[in-house]
Amino acid sequence: MGEVKTLTVGAGEEGVRLDRWLRRRWPHLGQIQIHKLARSGQLRVDGARAKADTRLGAGQIVRVPPLPDSAPAPREALTAEEIRFARSLALYEDDDVLVLNKPAGLAVQGGTKTSRHIDRLLSAWGKGLERPRLAHRLDRDTSGVLVLGKTPAAAARLSGAFARRRAVKTYWAIVEGNPKPARGVIELPLAKVGAGDRELVTPVSAKDPRAEVAVTEYAMISRAGPRAAWMTLRPLTGRTHQLRAHMLALGHPILGDPKYYSASSAEASGPLKLQLHARRLVIPHPSGGVIDVEAELSAEMKAGFARFGFDPNEAAGSDPFAHRKI
Repeated sequence: MGEVKTLTVGAGEEGVRLDRWLRRRWPHLGQIQIHKLARSGQLRVDGARAKADTRLGAGQIVRVPPLPDSAPAPREALTAEEIRFARSLALYEDDDVLVLNKPAGLAVQGGTKTSRHIDRLLSAWGKGLERPRLAHRLDRDTSGVLVLGKTPAAAARLSGAFARRRAVKTYWAIVEGNPKPARGVIELPLAKVGAGDRELVTPVSAKDPRAEVAVTEYAMISRAGPRAAWMTLRPLTGRTHQLRAHMLALGHPILGDPKYYSASSAEASGPLKLQLHARRLVIPHPSGGVIDVEAELSAEMKAGFARFGFDPNEAAGSDPFAHRKI
């Protein structure tokens, strides 16, 4: 076991989550270990108890308790085929930023039962400080735009943009039925229940101590009669499973969703996989200016569009949320 350490958050680490900050220094630490340390009050930021998802500020002091000594397991080298696959996902790349079109079904980070994930594939861009760093996450079954920083400072600035809600995310989804009104805002606090693969979020009262503010704008683009609607969704907050839980609460679950569904939406889904795609991301570039990237539909989403007769070109040149600026 090591000793208690007090470390200062660097200027280039502004906005980084505490759990990610820790794993950069102690790669052998698992997420479960970090959560246990946080729950027991052993992790502290400026003397106060901190959660694993606490966003750090430059100059803050992090107290780290004694940690078990364990050398990080060496990463298994990628094959030439894996490197080609990883690089084929790139939508945009410069010295600071990498943007990928994440396939549906591919996890962003690994776990006890997950050996193939985006984080591992990032070795295709280099090792150590040359490896891009995740700035946010997408659910395993959600496809679309995923942005990473190619330097610690760039990753911190990108993460900070998400934390300060300066990243504008636009999703496409196919839902059961036709929401009425066809455009609106869902303001419904959410709380996590369960854990691991069984973790869900559920609507709760704003007075519930577990409640997290969650706000989603939505607008219908097209509809397939009364059966289904093609929606554009914009999360104004970034809660786990927010869009999926909000659409279920609205009475129009996203089709193909294995967790947030009704009996009728399961029947309407048929063989479809989750019909949720991170279509577009507009975010300040770490070095100035703005990045604006769109991701082509995944095979899973194309199957949904074909099933209901939707044409992606119907949305060309239109933005129902044009009033929202970064």
